[in-house]
Amino acid sequence: MNRGYTYTEIIGGRGEGRALLAYLAERYGHTSEAGWRERIEGGLVLLDGEHCDPAQVLRRKQILAWRRPPWNEPDVPLVCAVLYEDEDLLAVAKAAGLPTLPGGGFLEHTLLAVVRRRYPGASPVHRLGRGTSGIVLFARTPRGRSALSLAWREHRVTKVYRALVEGCPARADYTVEAPIGLVPHPVLGSVYAAVEGGKASKSQVRVLKHEDNTSLVEVLIDTGRPHQIRIHMAACGHPLVGDPLYASGGAFRSEAPALPGDTGYLLHAMRLVLPHPGTGLEFRVECRPPAGLRTEAER
Repeated sequence: MNRGYTYTEIIGGRGEGRALLAYLAERYGHTSEAGWRERIEGGLVLLDGEHCDPAQVLRRKQILAWRRPPWNEPDVPLVCAVLYEDEDLLAVAKAAGLPTLPGGGFLEHTLLAVVRRRYPGASPVHRLGRGTSGIVLFARTPRGRSALSLAWREHRVTKVYRALVEGCPARADYTVEAPIGLVPHPVLGSVYAAVEGGKASKSQVRVLKHEDNTSLVEVLIDTGRPHQIRIHMAACGHPLVGDPLYASGGAFRSEAPALPGDTGYLLHAMRLVLPHPGTGLEFRVECRPPAGLRTEAER
């Protein structure tokens, strides 16, 4: 069981003029209205540091804080391997199934918590989806954090992934440029998918081998939209094998609604190339793919 957590937000236009109970029940739908009423009346919800009433009308710039009592988090692999470290940066290998950051019911069962037990000041400069394995970079100094963040914003980071996809692409090398944006989702309200009017996105795909109506592919991305490879491979007709959310063509699968954090697919962040934050020289780090994503020569 973890230690619980206090969530804090500043009321903006979305909440101004609304009753506290109605606002919480709509914004944080993981808890029922009855559950929120119980929390408010039990003193677990504060406005500007004071106890409040469920019917209290919210004002802009009020500080809303609510305490989530300790809870048992789902079991995940609470390990990572150090691939590289120096005074500015740390590269670790994340296991599939381990969330990078808190969210979705995870607080201490995260890569961030695992890394900070050994490197207390380390901060991730990007993230991988829970079901994705491979390289995650952490900054260890303000200089490292600033330089790495700038490299990401300026698209000076080359990211290479391995994935197992459905079907056999017609071409050995091709590019997917479907824009990515938010679309309606029956549980979360909205999630990222391929959508007209979304943000520009580009994935370069190279087919490594075919086997039993599946293909092993290597994907290079310059942009880094949420779930980009899962979305782009689905959009071009070759979703990741075992992906519970994205289906061929880019729509959601018709079965019971899945969440973006659900696992079951094989996707691995294999290589990063970027300017080193200390020297400015090209820095490369690699992480060996899991068995299901290796070529014959790599086995």
